[in-house]
Amino acid sequence: MKTVGIICEYNPLHLGHITHMEKTRAILGDDTAIVCAMSGNYVQRGDFAIFSKYARAKAAVKCGADLVVEIPSPYVLQSAQGYGDAGIYLLDKMGICDYVSFGSESGNIKELTQTAELFESEEFNTFLQKGLGEGLSYAHAYQRAADEIMGSNCMVLQSSNNLLGIEYIKAIKTQGSLMEPMTIKRIRSEELSGNSQEASKIRKQLKNNEEALELLPEAAMEVFKLEMTNTRGPIFMDDFEQAMMSRLRTMDEKEELFADIEGLGRRFIKNAKEEGTIEKILESTKSKRYTMSRIRRLLLCACLGFSPEDTQKPPPYARILAMNSTGKKLLKTAKTNGQLPIITKPAQAKKIGGEPLRLFEKEAAATDFYVLAYPNAQMRSGGQEWRSTPYVIND
Repeated sequence: MKTVGIICEYNPLHLGHITHMEKTRAILGDDTAIVCAMSGNYVQRGDFAIFSKYARAKAAVKCGADLVVEIPSPYVLQSAQGYGDAGIYLLDKMGICDYVSFGSESGNIKELTQTAELFESEEFNTFLQKGLGEGLSYAHAYQRAADEIMGSNCMVLQSSNNLLGIEYIKAIKTQGSLMEPMTIKRIRSEELSGNSQEASKIRKQLKNNEEALELLPEAAMEVFKLEMTNTRGPIFMDDFEQAMMSRLRTMDEKEELFADIEGLGRRFIKNAKEEGTIEKILESTKSKRYTMSRIRRLLLCACLGFSPEDTQKPPPYARILAMNSTGKKLLKTAKTNGQLPIITKPAQAKKIGGEPLRLFEKEAAATDFYVLAYPNAQMRSGGQEWRSTPYVIND
């Protein structure tokens, strides 16, 4: 049996995600096991996940995944490179994955691999540093460096999933992993069988109180409908406005969060104390050098107390969110052959201690913040991370 890793967010899981899993198995074999490294209650674009990590992990296992492990939130709220590095590290150090599969607009693993190798060159780094020195954002400097080497308007970088895939390939190489990358060409939602939408459109419809869950696979729809029935979602950044404003207005620009970002901390805190809404703070802080996505990630890191120190080293543990019977077998192998502590019960974090416990405590505090947006006050109790165990399907 082959085992493939997928780095994902499933925010929420839709037909396109199932198609990705199905096509991956069609290539590697129907008995291929799938291990998902999934973002938790916060997502890489700098936002709150629309449903909790446990609900999304449950939906993943019900829809085809075998094992779901969490990418800790401080690593999720990094650039595409930081996010990709953490996901690959977890999948590799668990010692159970032979492949990493990702969706891309390119669908051509040779093209993406060649591009990744090119971006590792000294020539590319020279152009990149030149752009950053001129005040360009990382994304813009990256694109211009690619254009300089590969020709005007390098198309590979025009699509976000291509860029993420390139970061996965780079991470596999730099980390010395033996996992083999593979890609599945993404298709537009209208090309999928049945009534399908992109995740962003589904989130927008839910925010506008429109019927949207019917667009999801039946098993996922049932999971998320139950979350809504139990008043645990959907969750949006607007739900946290007062809590976030309170946190930001008591911050100091000298806090460690801003230590390596020249000038940004001062402007960010100034705007937080002058503007009346989160949207205004984001608009006022955004600049040519700092993109909206980066500002949104910084905003969440500020509110959650994450600092650059939290991601100086790779993830120190693998936190399991969901599994089926195949996942149980994989987990047993990971405990024997892997190189990371495995956490299924929160008490294990206390037993491990050290850096894993410090990060777990930060994750627990981030969960305490997340649940404040649950519509039902009775669902907002603190310490939920310390009482949560993986969802298990005994199939």
